[in-house]
Parts: sequence; structure tokens; C-alpha cells
Amino acid sequence: MFDNFVVPDLLPAAPELFLAFMALAILMVDVFVKDARRTVTYGLTQVTLLTLVVWRGAPYVSAIFFDNGQGLEAVSQTVYTFSNMYVHDAMADVLKLMLYIAVSVVMLYSRGYVADRETMNKGEYYVLALFATLGMMVMISANHFLTVYIGLELLSLSLYAMVAMNRDSVVSTEAAMKYFVLGALASGLLLYGMSMIYGATGTLEITGIGERLMAGGVNKTVLVFGLVFLVGGLAFKLGVVPFHMWIPDVYHGAPTSVTLFIGSAPKLAAFAIVMRLLVNGLITMAQDWQQMLIILSVLSMAIGNLAAIAQTNLKRMLAYSAISHMGFMLLGIVTGVVGGDARYALNAYSSSMFYVIAYVLMTAGSFGIILLMARAGFEAENLDDYKGLNKRSPWFAGVMLMLMFSMAGVPFFIGFFAKFSVLQAVVAAGYIWLAIVAVLFSLIGAFYYLRVVKIMYFDEPVDETPITAPFGMRAMISANGLAVALLGLKPQIIMSLCAYALLRSL
Repeated sequence: MFDNFVVPDLLPAAPELFLAFMALAILMVDVFVKDARRTVTYGLTQVTLLTLVVWRGAPYVSAIFFDNGQGLEAVSQTVYTFSNMYVHDAMADVLKLMLYIAVSVVMLYSRGYVADRETMNKGEYYVLALFATLGMMVMISANHFLTVYIGLELLSLSLYAMVAMNRDSVVSTEAAMKYFVLGALASGLLLYGMSMIYGATGTLEITGIGERLMAGGVNKTVLVFGLVFLVGGLAFKLGVVPFHMWIPDVYHGAPTSVTLFIGSAPKLAAFAIVMRLLVNGLITMAQDWQQMLIILSVLSMAIGNLAAIAQTNLKRMLAYSAISHMGFMLLGIVTGVVGGDARYALNAYSSSMFYVIAYVLMTAGSFGIILLMARAGFEAENLDDYKGLNKRSPWFAGVMLMLMFSMAGVPFFIGFFAKFSVLQAVVAAGYIWLAIVAVLFSLIGAFYYLRVVKIMYFDEPVDETPITAPFGMRAMISANGLAVALLGLKPQIIMSLCAYALLRSL
């Protein structure tokens, strides 16, 4: 029975195994350590994440700075294991490195918020965050439909539980229920699409699907139907129109620390599975899925930006902002292959990757300011709560200004270059009308970002209480804001990293 069994190479997946072990260990430690503020649990979570940052980043740092780039090829080799269900490549390395950093920053921002709320101050909060991170890691390295689904469900189930952690809040419980029901529906769409593609190609392996399609002789009708369901499921996970209905309610209803988690790191994993499924597996059907993504993109930019204008709740405003940003990110994926011509693919896909990394950086900072302003019994989620922030704290008002300007695409912040790189790819591919539409909706979107700046600087404060926070929180928010500004002056650092990762992976 086991004569043909091949022992998989565990080394490429060692970070996933380490994280799974640490999550279980932290869960056990939390049971025995009686600490009201969960200091040990939080500390072990951060040690785990920072260990992964060093593990993933150190080989690249060594190859670039100590070997003059000579060792990069060895570091970024593509390796398949677990019967080709798992792939370790440069794109996975970069996205996972950004993922670890993002989750670590989110945990730091969340620390005070969680500790001040008895219903959330549980070790399970940190353990669920680690299991969600594990699910995202599996998604990023998936080369098989089953691996994609396992990673996706591990992430989703962890997030459902995190949204519902504040059991005393009716709003949070309602948000968790909506998220769970709609998430189950989206998983069903994704599974049904996968089953139809399997029926048409006879394989569940993503690279194998690409090879079967190249060879021809596949039932195109079944394949197109499967593709529609697959794109629908992916659209839900990205939160783009018309599969966006969960985003505003979940962002608003979830505890702010959980909203920050949902709004940042999972976007990296969602980008990865879009690339794995549509580009690695179904690139020969690009003309079919590009038309779908164009519709999703334009609708998302339109509804996201227009609906955000009417919001008085900052979390709901950022929710609609997220919808519009994901629509903008899709533009790069749309313009990778035009009429069978893949000359612009690397530029287009790397611009989308750069955009999603920039978006995660900006979102983390924006929600970090909300968490900084929040305190026990006060969420600081309405726009009026930010009136006169400049008089209460000129520095943090300045950081929020940089973040809002960056999200609006004002030069010279990282958000401007993220938008510019995507628009450049769209124009190079010949979609001039699409670039004009994107610019118009970006101009509309600038209104609600600049409104936040106006409220902070020109309105009288309702509450003049000084803003206090632990040193680590204040230092990280400051670093986050400065990163948005400095990476805007030197965007080629991340741009080159994205281009190299995709060049070695596609």
C-alpha cells in the first residue's frame, strides 16, 4: 500500500510547521500562566512572528549585502513538495515576509486595546491570530486546489471566531454571523468552480491545469462555467463589488483590533491565490477572466468611492475605501496579458503586488491611529471623534495626515506611486479608457480622505484630553507614518523586490 509513498521534503514548509507548533505551545502555556494582561502570551506571539521574519528575511539580506547579490538565485529557487501541492518560490518568500511584519505590527497595535477589554483579553485572541497567519501562509504557497481550500478555511474560521470574541456586543455577534454565512456561501462558490475545472482538466494541481490547457482538448464550456464560480469566490475574499456586502458590516461590527487584522494581512494572501489560480493555472483563459475582472474593478472603484463619501463612521469609511483599493489593485492583474501578448505581464503583476503591499502598510497605520485614540469604553470610530486632533496631538495628527494623503494618492507618498505604477501598466497595455476611469474615481475618493484632514486641523476639538499610549505603540505608529512618507521618496526599494520576486516565480 505504501510502496509508492514518497517522503516529502519538509524543509520548504519548515516555517509553517514551526508556526503550527508555536501556536499550540502558546495555547498550552496560556492555560497555566495566570497573568491578567496576558503578557507572556503576547510576548511569545511576537517572538514567534519576529523569528519568522528573521528566518524568511535573513537569507535575502545575506545574499544582497554580503554576497553582492551573487547568492540570490540559490535563495530564490522554486521548490515543489508534498506531491507538488506546496510551492516555495520568491513570490511566496516576499509575501510571507510582508505577512509576518504586518501581523507583528497588528499585534503590537492591538495590545492595549485587547488588554483593556475583559471579554477579548484571552489567550485565544493571539492563538487565533497565529492560526489565521498559518492559513495565509498555506494560501500563499498553494499549488493545488485542496491546499488553497485548506489554507482559506483555516484563515476564515479563525477570523469568524475573532470577530465574535466580544460576546457582550450585539453588533459584533451580528457581524460575525453575517461574515460566517456569506463566507460559507463564497467557499461553496469557490469549491463548485474548482470541481468544474477539475472535471474539465482532470487534475487539481494548479501548474498541471496550466499544462493541460496548453495541450488543448479541454471542454471549454465546462471550463468557462467553472471559471465564473472561481472568480466569484475570489472576488468575495478580495471584497470587491458585487461580493462586497460583508465588508462594511464586518469592519464596523468587529472589535477595532480585529478589523485591523482583517483589513491588512489577508489582502496579501488574497493577492497570492489570485496569482496562483488565474495567472499560474488559467493564464490561457486570460481573455475570459480579464473581462470579468474589468467589470469587478470598475464597479468596486465606483461604489467603493461613492459610498465612502456618505459615511460618518471612520471604520465604515475605510471599509468602502478598501473595496475601491482592491478594485484598483485588480487593474494590474487585468492588464498583464493583452490579446495573447505577455510583454507587459511582469510590469503589470508587480505593480499590483506593490499596490497591495502599500495598501497593507497604509491600512495598518490608519487603524493604528484609531486604536491609539480608543480607550476602555470608547471606540474612537466616528469622524467627529477626530475633531481638532491637531490641537490635542500635532504629531499624531501629522501621521494621520500622511496616511490619508497616501491613501488619496497625493504625491509624494507611497500610495501615489502605487497608483501611478498600476496606471502606467494599464496605459502600456492600451486600456486608456480604463486608466481615465480609475483616475476619475481616485479624484472622487480624495474627497473623503481630505475630509478627515479638514476635521483634524480646522474643527474645534470636542474632547481636549491629551492622548496617552505606551511607548511601543507611539513609536510604531510614528515609524508606520514615516515609512509611508520615506518609501514614497524611494519606492523603487519595494518595486524592485516585487519585480524580482515575480520574475523568479512566474
